[in-house]
Parts: sequence; C-alpha cells; structure tokens
Amino acid sequence: MNPILLYLLLLKATLTSFSGLSSLPAVRNDLVVDRPAITDRQLNTAVAIARVSPGPFGLYLVPVGYYAGGWTGAVAGFCAMATPAFLILVLLRYFARRTLDPRALAAIRAVTHASAGLVLASVIPIARDALTAPWQAVLALAVTGVMVGTDWDTAWTVLAGALCGLLLG
Repeated sequence: MNPILLYLLLLKATLTSFSGLSSLPAVRNDLVVDRPAITDRQLNTAVAIARVSPGPFGLYLVPVGYYAGGWTGAVAGFCAMATPAFLILVLLRYFARRTLDPRALAAIRAVTHASAGLVLASVIPIARDALTAPWQAVLALAVTGVMVGTDWDTAWTVLAGALCGLLLG
C-alpha cells in the first residue's frame, strides 16, 4: 500500500478520535472493509501487540502500518500516531480558554460517548475472529469484568488473562 495514502488514512483515524483505541472503527473500516490491506486477524494482532507493549494505546497503528505496507507502512503509522500530539500544542493555546464553556463540555462528553459506542461496534467483528472457543469468550468477559469492576493495573489484568488462556488452552 502507498505509504502516503496509509499515513493519510491513519491520520484521519487519529484526528477523529480521542484516545488510542477509539480510532479502531475508522482504521478497521478503511483498511479491512473498504481497502482490504489487512485482515481482522492482523488488526487484532496489532491491538494485542500495543496492549502488551509499554506506551500509548495508539501504538497499535505502527503494527497496522507494518501489516499494510512493510517498514514504510510502520513509519507511516508512527507518524500518523505522533502528528496529533504536535498539532495539539498549537491548538491548545487557542482553545484552552474556550473549554470552560458548559456547551463545550457537553459537546466533549457527547463525542466521547459516541466514540465509546463506535469502539464497542468495532470490537464485535474482531472478537468473532479472536474468540474461537466458548472458554475464550468466558475468559474475555471475566477479564473485562475485572478491568471494569476493580482498580487493578491493566498490565496485571492482561497478564492474568494470558496465564489463564495458556492454562486453559
């Protein structure tokens, strides 16, 4: 895949999201559904790599770029991940005073809720590909419950889930 096109697609996904994984629906739509540059399995693997690696959740864009375009794609994914951080420095000066407005806060909350819904909608096809046995679905729900219901560190929860998966598999 053309690295410039890949950069622009991944940049669009990161610019229209609020956190690392909230760009997942746009990435899946652009690179799995519209332009089959990667598969659901590769996208799932990229997310898993990012979750077990230290760093931001948006790090999954680097392996997505690698799967779609090799080393140049990985560079495009990294640049797409880093560009919004540099842009925010410029925009922060302009918008800092305006975020105290109650209408702006309500708009931010609404966009955050919509983003959560999009992430949930994109998880379903990826889960279908990853969860091939009933025990895997039960384990995924249990780990999700622990992450939502406790204040355990994410790394320990993922490690415990991985160990259970190894023992049950």
